[in-house]
Amino acid sequence: MSIIAQHGEIFIILACLFGFFMAWGVGANDVANAMGTSVGSRAITIKQAIIIAVIFEFLGAWLAGGEVTDTVRKGIIDPALLTDTPELLVYGMLAALLAAATWLLIASMRGWPVSTTHSIVGAIVGFAVAGLGAATVDWGAVGKIAASWVVSPLLAGSIAFGLFKTVQHLIFEARDPFAAAKRYVPMYVFLVGFVVAMVTMVKGLKHIGLDFSYTQSFLLSVVIGLIITGIGVLLERRVDYQKSAGDAFGYGGVERVFGVLMLFTACAMAFAHGSNDVANAVGPLAAIISVVRSGGAVEGAALVPWWVLVLGGGGIVVGLVTYGRKVIATVGTGITELTPSRGFAATLAAATTVVLASGTGLPISTTHTLVGAVLGVGLARGMSALNLRVISTIAMSWLITLPAGAGLAILFFFTLKGIFG
Repeated sequence: MSIIAQHGEIFIILACLFGFFMAWGVGANDVANAMGTSVGSRAITIKQAIIIAVIFEFLGAWLAGGEVTDTVRKGIIDPALLTDTPELLVYGMLAALLAAATWLLIASMRGWPVSTTHSIVGAIVGFAVAGLGAATVDWGAVGKIAASWVVSPLLAGSIAFGLFKTVQHLIFEARDPFAAAKRYVPMYVFLVGFVVAMVTMVKGLKHIGLDFSYTQSFLLSVVIGLIITGIGVLLERRVDYQKSAGDAFGYGGVERVFGVLMLFTACAMAFAHGSNDVANAVGPLAAIISVVRSGGAVEGAALVPWWVLVLGGGGIVVGLVTYGRKVIATVGTGITELTPSRGFAATLAAATTVVLASGTGLPISTTHTLVGAVLGVGLARGMSALNLRVISTIAMSWLITLPAGAGLAILFFFTLKGIFG
């Protein structure tokens, strides 16, 4: 009797527990940093951020999390290498889930915003090296992922820097910021509508039967952006731009407008994140279920049962509610001081980077993208606006994420192999 047949039920129970733990880590760390700019800029309260994230992360994970997932995330090892030893894939995926989740727990306790994708990638590399040998790892794929450490923060930071500079120049440095806001805010409303539509179409609709090409998504998003701009112009006419006492420059009213725009970008980022990063938790879980139910057959892709997506979405929500505050504080207030206009520039830049990466096939981390965007906004006000101590701590946590995931996965892999094999 094979090990898979003998311990199949135990493997599935462990996979569900470790998968939920991993989804909890995604919620505690990754979702928290996606909401950090909105909370840090005081556009929304922490309670409102949690409600938005709970709804949109769960919808993204459940509706658009994917019916089929790669057996091994990001093509790091070839599943064909495991056809004769399916139990090694089960041990490896269990070890990878537990290792990545443990690292995310440590990082979240410290308030470090780290990449859940890099955590699971590092863990899978660790199990592959330990169980199959270093030659079986596609180091080119790992190199591409490592390159995103530099590419995604730089790209998002540059876009955020440019975006905030335009807001500063066109509106805040104008003789009458209110009049300038009336003139230029519709342009930013169009950008929000366009990018929110693009993020949703590119990241979130393939699995509910709407599979648009990138060009179709682009054209549809332009139309949606124009419609939202029209609605925005009508609503803006109702805004009474009044200077309040103590607001000599009239910035307060203008900042409120950007606060409203941030609500839309926050919802889009939460939906895109839920649809994209839930695979880090449910991918290995679906692979284990597939191997156990097929009696040991290893396929290149695994079907994700609906209840697994609900488990992943539920874990993300629980993680955010129970432990998200520390990472929200780091991203929202630790790196640089944010206002709604700065937070808007950072969130829109991060969402734009996600869209560009999807179109070009660049492997990026939503965490690195968002932190890079916040850095770009801070840099637009000069180096003195940045907290370099917090930034160096974040950079250190990014560098050790892959090796930490790998080291923990090797430890758990041999522990599981010793128990069952």
